[in-house]
Amino acid sequence: MLKITGLQKSYKNLLVLRNLNMNIERGDVYGLLGTNGCGKTTTMNIICNIIPKDAGDIAFEKSDTTIGYLPEAPALYGYMTGFEYLDYIGACCEYGGDIKARTAEVLEVTGMTSCADRLIMGYSRGMNQRIGIAAAIYADPDLLILDEPTSALDPEGRAGVMDIIKKLASAGSTIILCTHILTDVERVANKIGILCGGEMVVEGTLPEIKKEFDDYNAISIRLRYNPNAEDPLCAIGLLERCEIWNEIITLYAKKGVSEAELYKSVIATLAEGDILPEGIGFRRLTLEQIYIGVTSGTLYRRSG
Repeated sequence: MLKITGLQKSYKNLLVLRNLNMNIERGDVYGLLGTNGCGKTTTMNIICNIIPKDAGDIAFEKSDTTIGYLPEAPALYGYMTGFEYLDYIGACCEYGGDIKARTAEVLEVTGMTSCADRLIMGYSRGMNQRIGIAAAIYADPDLLILDEPTSALDPEGRAGVMDIIKKLASAGSTIILCTHILTDVERVANKIGILCGGEMVVEGTLPEIKKEFDDYNAISIRLRYNPNAEDPLCAIGLLERCEIWNEIITLYAKKGVSEAELYKSVIATLAEGDILPEGIGFRRLTLEQIYIGVTSGTLYRRSG
């Protein structure tokens, strides 16, 4: 669907995108993550041809690829009703079919049919987002880009927007979802990209990404006593660090140490110290831990 290679963009002396590579297949729901100022919105604006790139290549699957874009804060005409606004969108995009029928269809998809005869100025933030999504999908685009579609929404509003995204994904839409809410990404995205310093530092499915960082898997052990820094488990030579919380001690392996090596060492140390644990389990890295570690420069791939 979309392949970006070596994308660069500067604003005067500020280099925002330095060498961005990105690959999206048809049908992907692509979670685009990154800290504020890392270049996410700039990337989306370049994909939409809103701003020019300085260098690099953007290759679409077909030359006439259509794009629907929902910015973070969509500017809607408050004096219009939802019906009127979407009819207007249909006219603007020169929709080739029955505009009234298409308006009714996108209102149904976004759950806004019952509110469509109300003025937009009276809509809640969540309703604005829904109407914005309806406008973005009106012309049935090949690629849908959503910039922070659930930001500042209450839990009910977030759940509603995420249900719309899941519905669109189930229908085969290709979506770029840019958000800071990692749980939303985990719920709907089949592929994830993490931007840092204007470059794509991590890209793949969530299982693939977690596998890349599995040197940082850890073992959590629930003990029958309160451990301390001098506990024999903390002295295992394979450890990068150990964390202690009440009766739970979590051991993090050094880079390059396998799960099996760490597990054998833990079992041997428990046996040697005649320590009977109440429970042992591997602690997997969450997307949040990977994201924070990668963007802060404290977490690296197995390959280095």
